[in-house]
Amino acid sequence: MSRTALVTGGTRGIGQAISAGLKQAGYKVAANYGGNEDAAKACEEALGVRCFKFDVSDYDAVGAGITDIESELGPIEVVVNNAGITWDGPFHKMTQEQWQKVISVDLDSAFNVTRQVWEGMRERGFGRVINISSINGQKGQFGQVNYSAAKAGLIGFTKALAQEGAKKGITVNVVCPGYIDTEMVRAVPENVLESIISTIPVGRLGKAEEIASMCTYLASDEAAFITGATMTVNGAQYIAG
Repeated sequence: MSRTALVTGGTRGIGQAISAGLKQAGYKVAANYGGNEDAAKACEEALGVRCFKFDVSDYDAVGAGITDIESELGPIEVVVNNAGITWDGPFHKMTQEQWQKVISVDLDSAFNVTRQVWEGMRERGFGRVINISSINGQKGQFGQVNYSAAKAGLIGFTKALAQEGAKKGITVNVVCPGYIDTEMVRAVPENVLESIISTIPVGRLGKAEEIASMCTYLASDEAAFITGATMTVNGAQYIAG
């Protein structure tokens, strides 16, 4: 029987590519979304996956969503914590709302989702948790104190939780994408985009499918000895020591 995978923020951009990659690899995929009904419908039709609407920043809403997923598709054995937003601004102008909203969606969501599938993974002796961070969680970024803090938090979350899951057959890893060719990145002014690409040694933006292939591998049985790892997929734009 194929395993069930939940991808948060799984109907657009990198998340949709991850949903597609896992579906192609034989998983039963539940793609979560927060509000874009048109994107969710298009995702279901294009990929043949089930889409589930719930707010990942709300613990109780996540619990209800997971109940719906597991009743329809079976126990969740793979989680990709991909959901995230940005709300940029220099720190001296950043509001508490800007800070809290980004932390809630980008970091708290990883707890809200993972905590509610963790005991099941422990009981079954198998689980895969893959957290999607960012190059900016590794190096920081001007105007993104909230986002960088949340994404850096996912790295620490991963390293600690990997140690707790190891003896129970659960791996926990984090993927840090660089600048990826998505609709959001392509919306950046052309001159700004050109300046970004000039800092990437391979000379191009990454592809969402390249992030998805990393996630699909980390979800596999073959990746059982990889846990607590930070996987950088950024074209050598930033090389962590």
